[in-house]
Amino acid sequence: MDEITFNHIAIEGMLKSNKAGLANALAKQIGGKVIFDITENPYLKDFYDEKEGASFLAQLVFLVNRYHQQSALLQRGLFDERIICDYLYEKDKIYAYQILTDDELVVYERIYTILKTRVTKPDLVIYLQLSLPTLRRRIAKYGTPLEKNISTPFLEDMLEAFDYFFFNYKSAPLLVVKSDNLDFTRQEDMDDLIEKIIHMKKSPLFYVPLGDQNKKGSD
Repeated sequence: MDEITFNHIAIEGMLKSNKAGLANALAKQIGGKVIFDITENPYLKDFYDEKEGASFLAQLVFLVNRYHQQSALLQRGLFDERIICDYLYEKDKIYAYQILTDDELVVYERIYTILKTRVTKPDLVIYLQLSLPTLRRRIAKYGTPLEKNISTPFLEDMLEAFDYFFFNYKSAPLLVVKSDNLDFTRQEDMDDLIEKIIHMKKSPLFYVPLGDQNKKGSD
């Protein structure tokens, strides 16, 4: 689509916000190469089991893996074509500030700051905003055993942290999508969303789909 001038789109949101689903749907509609987050992490189970030091190790693994993936994209020159990434590199800090101790954050910040300078920023960010009831329902239906053990207070804290982060996000044009009832396999939903992307400006846009309250939510 010639109307869309964005060549590096990052999609972000909480777990079960279907970032990968939107990335795939956008790639089919507007063209582009989809880049998926690396979710494998040898310390993730220890983190969920609340083992000492596991949070810090898990966070560093995610940070370094994402850095290597992003830097490899630049080295291969893939930004000559549109890139649709199902994560935002900067979101790593959202989790870090929720789960790391003050001493761990000091070390984390030093590493993050060095790596961040070598990562290209997207020229459009799409934030898939979810409500807590939708998040709990999707975890119950699709979550892994580890995810199903996440406490409601922690999920509430993370939702608040994501909203706060993107409320203050200024690094790229931002499209905030109320996505509880969006279905990325439904053509009218994708047409409506793409129309918003086409008309995106530098200022943030908060998008509530038409008829949102009348739709049956898509999990």
